[in-house]
Amino acid sequence: MARRTKGSNEDDPDFGPPLAEICAEIEADRETLKAVMDQLGIGQSKVKPLAATVGERLGRLKPNGQLLGYSPLSRLVELEVLQIGVTGKRRLWRALEHTHTEDLSNFELGAHAERATEQLRRLEALHLKAAALAL
Repeated sequence: MARRTKGSNEDDPDFGPPLAEICAEIEADRETLKAVMDQLGIGQSKVKPLAATVGERLGRLKPNGQLLGYSPLSRLVELEVLQIGVTGKRRLWRALEHTHTEDLSNFELGAHAERATEQLRRLEALHLKAAALAL
């Protein structure tokens, strides 16, 4: 979703640059999560990424006033979904910090949680800007 939102807004000077930065951070966090899973001996599910892809595609079927195009409402809904995802990510970093502090000390989980908090702050500002355009 972050990549899609970034791509749909890359030509917009108000949304493109901050979304590109947030997307890069989310991708880096995803790589960190993979490393955390490896260190804890947790395998990656093959079904969950497929389910997420299907869910993301179904999410495109929203009443945005356009049959195929991208609208201001599309941006608003996508920013809301990104906020939900980043909130979950922040909670995950905090939970891992609480339960695996010693096992994962080299990952600076608190710093990852703080970065997610900062991402939420930026997404909220973008969401309010998008709301003013869409509503």
